[in-house]
This record gives sequence, structure tokens and C-alpha cells, in this order.
Amino acid sequence: MGLEPVLCPTCGSHDVVKHRQSGEGKQRYKCRNSECSRCPFIQTYAYGRYLPDIKQQIVDMAVNGSGTRDTARVLKISRTTVTETLKKRSTPPSGG
Repeated sequence: MGLEPVLCPTCGSHDVVKHRQSGEGKQRYKCRNSECSRCPFIQTYAYGRYLPDIKQQIVDMAVNGSGTRDTARVLKISRTTVTETLKKRSTPPSGG
């Protein structure tokens, strides 16, 4: 039985250390690469809303005209998650 290497999902670095546990008892990891902006992460998430692929799909569906209810139903996540993801991804207008 060998050890499974943990890679940072943002930069792909092997320089990762254990960083506490989540409330559900899952191991958190932290990337020690100084150029990486990644916060502590869990290797396998139980709920899909945290995955970057799901967040990208939410944005893509919004750009293509899907509503929040439709997006939530297709991706099997809550409407609140869709709304919050889109709020975080929106950029404020530049004043000029």
C-alpha cells in the first residue's frame, strides 16, 4: 500500500502540507508554493458546489442565457449556490 501524492489543484505543486481537519473530519491541505494563491483545500469534496469545474459551468450557463433555476436543476445544486457564485464572479463597473 503506497502513499497517494497530494497536488495543489491551482498550481500542481507537490509542496503541500497537512493543514488541520474540516468540521466533518476530512483532512485539509495547504500549498507552500509562495507564488500560489490557493487557500487551504480538501482533496475530495463531498458536495460538488466547491469544485472549480462546477463554478465554471455556472458562469458558462449564465453567459448562454440560462436562469438560476435552470442552472441549479441541471447541475443538481441549490439556487443560492448559483446566485452566490455569480455574485462572486461579477466585477464592479469601473468608474471613469
